[in-house]
Amino acid sequence: MSDKPPADETPIQKALRLKKAALDARNTPGGARERPSKGMGAGASKPWMKK
Repeated sequence: MSDKPPADETPIQKALRLKKAALDARNTPGGARERPSKGMGAGASKPWMKK
């Protein structure tokens, strides 16, 4: 695939092409997987709710 976009590419087509490229790069096998956030655990923000 060529790195140069077509000469008659509209801004919307360019944005869609870049978005698809970013999604393809993110969804590669062995790539980065979704991880739970490293923030506070569930319920840690409401300590008064614990028994």
